[in-house]
Amino acid sequence: MGLRDSMAAVLRDLRSPPRPNATTWLWLSLVLVVADQATKWLAVTHLEYLRPVPVIEGFWNWTLVHNYGAAFSFLSDAGGWQKWFFAGLATLVSVVMALWLRLTPRADWRNALPLALVIAGAIGNLIDRVRYGYVVDFIDWYVGKHHWPAFNVADSAIVAGAVLLVLFSFKPATPAPKAG
Repeated sequence: MGLRDSMAAVLRDLRSPPRPNATTWLWLSLVLVVADQATKWLAVTHLEYLRPVPVIEGFWNWTLVHNYGAAFSFLSDAGGWQKWFFAGLATLVSVVMALWLRLTPRADWRNALPLALVIAGAIGNLIDRVRYGYVVDFIDWYVGKHHWPAFNVADSAIVAGAVLLVLFSFKPATPAPKAG
């Protein structure tokens, strides 16, 4: 099957998705985006930039950080073009995964849950990039002097969704027992 045939099959599937489909999982995405933005608002309004506030001494601080790059500040010093690159990438990923949800049966939570998590994280960080030009991070975990890169609720959703996608790909869902 060539690329043209594959694209035709996807378009055909999009016109007649399963009913009910998994787009209702986007409600979870919405809840997580609201939680992400609310926690970032709290961080921006109550924390001083780069000044740690201990939560659990020796392990966890609230520290307001501006991330101009991607995960772990990748490309943070690239000169500004990365803002629009990552904004476009987040938009593309969100649209593709929302279409994937449309093609997924609602009961298929093993695919729907991870997709909804990744969509939430991508949109949460997209809002920051468009609004501020950077992503607001504030969760700072560390041991001794070794700090994990600061992160936020959106980052957590992306990582959890990606891990679940990989884990669920190793073992196919068991079919429901047939009635009778």
